[in-house]
Amino acid sequence: MFKPRFALVITLAAGLAACGETSSLQVSDGIGPSPTLSAPNKTLIPTVNIAPAVGWPSGAKPIAAPGTQVVAFAKGLEHPRWLYVLPNGDVLVAETNAPAKPDDGTGVVGWITEKIMARAGAGVPSPNRITLLRDADHDGHAETRTPFIEHLNSPFGMALVGNDLYVADTDRLLRFNYAGGATSITSAPMKVIDLPGGTLNHHWTKNLIASQDGSKLYVTVGSNSNIAENGLEQETGRAAIWEVDRATGNQRIFASGLRNPNGMGWEPRSGKLWTAVNERDELGNDLVPDYITSVKDGGFYGWPFSYYGQHVDARVTPQDPDLVAKAIAPDYAVGSHTAPLGLAFAQGSRLPPPFTEGAFIGLHGSWNRKPHSGYKVIFVPFSAGKPVGQPVDVLSGFLDQDEQAMGRPVGVVIDRQGNLLVADDVGNRIWRVSALQ
Repeated sequence: MFKPRFALVITLAAGLAACGETSSLQVSDGIGPSPTLSAPNKTLIPTVNIAPAVGWPSGAKPIAAPGTQVVAFAKGLEHPRWLYVLPNGDVLVAETNAPAKPDDGTGVVGWITEKIMARAGAGVPSPNRITLLRDADHDGHAETRTPFIEHLNSPFGMALVGNDLYVADTDRLLRFNYAGGATSITSAPMKVIDLPGGTLNHHWTKNLIASQDGSKLYVTVGSNSNIAENGLEQETGRAAIWEVDRATGNQRIFASGLRNPNGMGWEPRSGKLWTAVNERDELGNDLVPDYITSVKDGGFYGWPFSYYGQHVDARVTPQDPDLVAKAIAPDYAVGSHTAPLGLAFAQGSRLPPPFTEGAFIGLHGSWNRKPHSGYKVIFVPFSAGKPVGQPVDVLSGFLDQDEQAMGRPVGVVIDRQGNLLVADDVGNRIWRVSALQ
C-alpha cells in the first residue's frame, strides 16, 4: 500500500505532467505511410491527460459524416467492447473488461495506471458475457437482447466457422456448438488451446479471426508491458499474432514484434491479413504513431527493440541488433496515442462515397497526449489493396466541450444490411451508421 503522502505526491506529479508537456506536432503529422517521427522525449513522469468518462447526456449522440446518419442500435449495455455478426444478422456483443491481474498493478506505474483506467471508464468489473442483439424488422434498433454466453473470463474476439463458434477469453481459446438462429448457448465449451494470461496480463484482450477457407484461426496477443520492462521472459508468446490449426490445435507465431494488436481483417483485393496496433508510450506526446498494417507470415515489426521499422528504442536493454535489422515498417500510421482497436474493411458496406473501398478504424482515444487524440471512428481509403491519402472522419464528437468522454469507440463491424456498427464502451451502447435517407 502507498502511504497517503506518497500517493498525494504521485497524484500531484501526474497533474503537473498533464499541465506541462504539450504536443509540438499536429495529429495529422503522425498519419499516413510516412509519418513525422519527432525526437524521443523521455520524461520522469509521462503526460497524463485523461478524458474523464461521463457518458452521453439524454438525446446526445456522435456526429456522423456528411451523407450518413447515426442512431443507437442498442443502449444500456455493460462495457461493450467487441462485435461479431452472425450469418442470420444477429449481432454478438462482448460485454467485457480487464480480468484480475494483481501483479500488473504493483509499483508506482501500476498504481498510476489503475487510477487512469478507473477515471477513463475502464475500472468496472468485467461482465464476462456475450450478449445477442436482434433487429428482426431492420429498423436500426435491436428489439431483442438475450444473454448468449455467460460466465466467461474477459471474452473478446469471436469467429464462427460452420457450426463451431470460437471465443477468445483472456487466457484460452474456446469452442462452442452453435445452431443457426439460437439466442443462447448453455452447453459447456471445449478448450482449444491456452493463451498467455495469468496474474501479470498487461494487454489482456485477445482478438480472433478465421482464415478465408476456415482452416486456420488467427489470435492477437498483446505485450505484457510497455517496453519489456518486466523482463523478456514475461513476453513469451506475446506481442504477436498466433496461427492455430483448427483440425489439430497446433499453433505457431505467425507474426511478432506487434506491441498490442487488436482489430484484424482480410483486405478484399489482396487477400492479406491486416491488423490495428497500439504502439509504445512514454516517449513524448508525438511518439510513437499507432498504426494499421498488413501482416507478413514470419514478419517482425520491431517491438520492443525498435519502432516504426528500425528506429531503436534506447530504453530497452539488452538490445537485439539482428532483430532490429529485420524490423518491418508498418504500412499506415493513424496518429500517436490514438489507440486504434476496431478494424473492419468496407466490403459489404452500403455507406456512400468515400466509404466504399478502405478500412473503418475505431480510435479508442489517448490518455497520455496533450491535446487529446483519437476518440472517433475514421475511414482509411484504399486503392489496389493499399492505403491512399488521408483518413476521413466517420463518427466524431465523442468528447464534450470540457474534454470529457461521453463515449469511446472500440470494435467496428459491417452488419448484414451494409451499415456500420460501433461498440462504445463508455457510452454503453452500440451505434449504427447508415446512408442518409
